[in-house]
Amino acid sequence: MPRSFPSPMLRIGLMLYSLLWWVLLPVVLIYLKRRGRKDPLYAQHLSERFGKHSATLKNTVWVHAVSLGEMRSATPLIRALLASGETVVTTHFTPAGRREAMREFAPEIAAGTVQTVWVPFEYGFAYRRFLTRFAPKYGLVMEIEIWPRMIMACRKHGIPLFMCNAQYPKKSFDRDRKGLGFRAALVAGFAGGFAKSDGQKARFEAVGMTNTHVTGELRFDQPIPQHQLDAAADCYEALIKGRPSFTLTSVVEGEDDLYIKMISKTQNVFFTYVPRAPERFEEVAQMLAQNGINFARRSDVFDECLNLTDPDPQIDVLLGNSMGEMYFYLGLCDRAIIGGGFVAKGAHNVIEPLALQKPVIVGPHIWTIEYPATEAIEAGVCQLVPDEGALLAEVQSPTVVTSAQITAFYDAHAGGVARTVAAIPIALQS
Repeated sequence: MPRSFPSPMLRIGLMLYSLLWWVLLPVVLIYLKRRGRKDPLYAQHLSERFGKHSATLKNTVWVHAVSLGEMRSATPLIRALLASGETVVTTHFTPAGRREAMREFAPEIAAGTVQTVWVPFEYGFAYRRFLTRFAPKYGLVMEIEIWPRMIMACRKHGIPLFMCNAQYPKKSFDRDRKGLGFRAALVAGFAGGFAKSDGQKARFEAVGMTNTHVTGELRFDQPIPQHQLDAAADCYEALIKGRPSFTLTSVVEGEDDLYIKMISKTQNVFFTYVPRAPERFEEVAQMLAQNGINFARRSDVFDECLNLTDPDPQIDVLLGNSMGEMYFYLGLCDRAIIGGGFVAKGAHNVIEPLALQKPVIVGPHIWTIEYPATEAIEAGVCQLVPDEGALLAEVQSPTVVTSAQITAFYDAHAGGVARTVAAIPIALQS
């Protein structure tokens, strides 16, 4: 790492940043309390936010997956680490990420090889407590999460902290280099990074990261829960009734009007509608009802084991009001429409449907998934639609995509877990 890290300007910025966290602590606590009204887990285990953990593991590998998407990308890597004999502590900021870890690794948590906790707030004392309790060998921060106190605490305690499955979207890269460049300057504080592509590696190095390795996208190696696919196959005919079928995945706030208008304009088409955040389930249900759409919640027509409770549901839309069942919802479709692409915050994962040989459709804002969305579009397995009219046209007359195209694309990009596992000891020695 550069000897000058942190620069005098960055030191000043860190002091101001720390002061701001103390000033805003009441606001942060109020935020968690309010979010806790919709999702009680937000307000639970509050002491963990201040670094007070009942640690049962030591000498762990620390994996920080802020929310659901990051946790899903971390899952196959964590399984590989556990298979090699490591123990793992995962940290999260949102309930969605924590729940996914608890669901996915329930047997390992019970066996004492995985522990799941909140990531500490950005206070030096909180990270000191956390790092002392768990004594991690090294840390892996999924995707691009730049938390100043996390970085500085790891440096102070001699714990290598790496970005993993790392991407630096051009929009973020350009923004971070403007003005004082505070975020960009912090990138040099990492011990290194495992980047998704050569282009991402070049961006990290341009802002000062050293010890970078291209390892690919971990989600290509994500395990597929066969029981969810079997459940989808069992109910497919009763639910779909021979119609073309689309699953809208991870729909975010701001897109519902567009998608509901599209659904209203189609005939003899079945849709599965999956909001990204559980606190939006009932809000979306109300919107569907207000627009006269014939729908049912997943909880209305399926039991806990994904068996139909209504043997002949007469609906046009299934509202996916559950977490951790995305492969079930994808198993019901011919192709997937990826949420997030019609708002500026950007689209979500295209890999899960492609893993099931399902072509995908994305909106114009794909900067968050630049890799592998750009490559998927070039391969013809992903269709980018610029607006509502183009989306409707693609639904009414889908572009032909063959299984051979998807297989070739998927095979060309798999293997990220093995490459990351191989790169970690090399990075630790650098």
